[in-house]
Amino acid sequence: MHRWNRGLLLAAITAATMTGGELAAQAAAPAPQVSVSGVGYAQWNYNVSGTQHLNAFDVTRAYLNFNAKFAGGVAVRVTPDIYRQASPPDNALAYRLKYAYVSYAPGAANVTWKFGMIQTPWLSREEDLWDYRMQGSMALERYTGMSSADLGLSADAKLAGGRIDLNAGIYNGEGYKKAEQDQRKDLMVRASYRISTSNDNSAFGGLRVSGYAQIGRPTGGGERHRYLGMVSYKTTQYTLAAEYAVTKDSSTAAATPEVSGSLISLLGVYHISHSKLALIGRVDLADPNTDVSNNKSTGIIAGASYQLSPNLRVLGDVDLLSHEAGDPSVAIDGRNKALLTAQFTF
Repeated sequence: MHRWNRGLLLAAITAATMTGGELAAQAAAPAPQVSVSGVGYAQWNYNVSGTQHLNAFDVTRAYLNFNAKFAGGVAVRVTPDIYRQASPPDNALAYRLKYAYVSYAPGAANVTWKFGMIQTPWLSREEDLWDYRMQGSMALERYTGMSSADLGLSADAKLAGGRIDLNAGIYNGEGYKKAEQDQRKDLMVRASYRISTSNDNSAFGGLRVSGYAQIGRPTGGGERHRYLGMVSYKTTQYTLAAEYAVTKDSSTAAATPEVSGSLISLLGVYHISHSKLALIGRVDLADPNTDVSNNKSTGIIAGASYQLSPNLRVLGDVDLLSHEAGDPSVAIDGRNKALLTAQFTF
């Protein structure tokens, strides 16, 4: 029997054995909505410190987003992450997963459940508010090691007509770059309240107060706690935000039982009227151990961006880091850079 005849016969037998209700349900089931998108960061960086002034062209990051929506409020997302390794001798580009999860939003409950390799409650939201992930990582990731994704289970809820935004979950706590190695887990909770509106109707618009708490234990025992508060105001023309965070870390194997740190981050974005030009600025004040003197650092980011098209933005900025120390020769960090970055999306 020809192959196509066998296929027709099997389809006829399947249809004959299905009930009328099953046939109707199959016919009524909508096709899944599948989309593919991506974002990449091409960069030229110039080291403004030292004597050699090293500079390089690079592709620092590239993401591919595969999304599918199904009937009944079910959706999936898989996002591969291509990144520059920090491992000599060649520091080659490598591949890993950033997100891989299934989500479920049942009916009109205003709650979305996510399970798998998912966003953590705080960093992804702060990155969207800042809108310049192309420049580099946020202060909490840069100075405290907080991860923007992890493996776990979370729930995201919108209450009071969208004025209250809640997100809570249980995570491994080691971030998406590491596998869990023991039974310990981290609880992370974020809450945001919109005090007043503005002409920006996005999820970040208006005057908002937000808080975040992370209570957990690292692999092997000890403590890993993060607490922070933020006040933000966003319109279609500018964004202003100020956050204060405290950290507590300890390890059962460490000589110091507990280390307490603090972090202040101030950021602003101004879109020039009737122009595709925007100015950005950020100041990060980090104290990794409040019980130790001369260990604070100050990070300064300043630059301007131009939106060449909806899919291409160019940013020129400086990223400077100085250290508090008795010796002036170590006050300026050797990683200080001037950057030219292009963000391209599709």
